[in-house]
Amino acid sequence: MEPILIVMAAGIGSRFGGVKQLASFGKHSDHIIDYSLYDAYRAGFRRVVFIVSEAIKADFENGIGRRAAEHMEVHYAVQRMENIPEGCAVPEGRVKPFGTGHAVMCAKPFVDAPFAAINGDDFYGRDAFKVVYDFLKQPHGKGEYVMAGFKLKNTLSENGFVSRGVCSTDENGLLTGIVETTHIISTCDGPLYTLDGEHYTRLEPETVVSMNMWGFTPDLMDELWARFPAFYAGSLKDNPMKAEYYLPFVVNDTLKEGISTVKVLPTTDRWYGITYREDLPAVQEAIEKMSSDGTYPEELWK
Repeated sequence: MEPILIVMAAGIGSRFGGVKQLASFGKHSDHIIDYSLYDAYRAGFRRVVFIVSEAIKADFENGIGRRAAEHMEVHYAVQRMENIPEGCAVPEGRVKPFGTGHAVMCAKPFVDAPFAAINGDDFYGRDAFKVVYDFLKQPHGKGEYVMAGFKLKNTLSENGFVSRGVCSTDENGLLTGIVETTHIISTCDGPLYTLDGEHYTRLEPETVVSMNMWGFTPDLMDELWARFPAFYAGSLKDNPMKAEYYLPFVVNDTLKEGISTVKVLPTTDRWYGITYREDLPAVQEAIEKMSSDGTYPEELWK
């Protein structure tokens, strides 16, 4: 079966102050997801599953989904908190979604082939989609995954700190671990991070980081569902209102247990995201430049 693209688009960014996925760019008011879909299509993807919330599902269907459906097979998976394994229950008063691992879990009914998973509010670039798609098109055994590896210097915001999954690999380019590194800032001396808000440590600009662009064989869905009860009995019990079931944490666990491998495919693409509302002008300028230099047409799909 042809690889599937899963777009995680259910979240609402509190620091952004609204629904980031629906911010418009370019002369024709396209969204970041539109550019991702365009790049994914050029890479070879023809099927897409949008993971959305009930609150924005109608907007997606009428806008992004309608445009995508003219070129790709489109499905919707609604991330509902009650969509969890039997024996687990939503903590009373919880309103925050359970995170990226749970979001991908909700798409299981639509997955019958290898799939890529991306954030809906991130701009990844054409090369990143191409390397992931080409990997997924090849025959792979159970637990043989892939990740697009971005250079840290290509992922920073000038408007505040960011968190990144810092990756380590072996001599074969296989992922050996991800360390979630918080409070990374961009400075004239290069990237710095702090653990206590006072003392900063340098990070190499070429450091490979995960931007949540993955490729999986279908068995990952079973792993996500099977491991949720442990999250429920542990992290969620300790922090019922805020604990999240992160996709990279599940991948990390399968690596430690030796039941998966993750090939890290480096990309030189510049990642763009909207962590802060102040990031909007920079993303707008970058997209306009890519349109003017021919990387993208002024009107997508033309």
